[in-house]
Amino acid sequence: MSLRPPSAGASAAEAAFDALGHEILAEKAAALGRAGQRVEETLARLRDNGDEQLRPRLLKEAAEAVHGYFIQRELCGLRKHDAVIREYNIPKAVLVRLGAK
Repeated sequence: MSLRPPSAGASAAEAAFDALGHEILAEKAAALGRAGQRVEETLARLRDNGDEQLRPRLLKEAAEAVHGYFIQRELCGLRKHDAVIREYNIPKAVLVRLGAK
């Protein structure tokens, strides 16, 4: 899908739809960025904490953040998560908890 700014020859309805489409795409990108930031923060807390009593809660928080990030990626049309798992170095202990409540 290519993005084009509204053209001068476009009708008012088409121009409004194009502007709305651009705004929706921008919000999707911003939401994906916020979700990625949350993944980074929760994984850092998990890695930096040595307290075994806090570990289950930190694993749950990290799994929820990763799950939300994966959902947001899929809403953006990004279906494969292998590279993201490697890039963020998401532990298997987090991955096995995805979607679990």
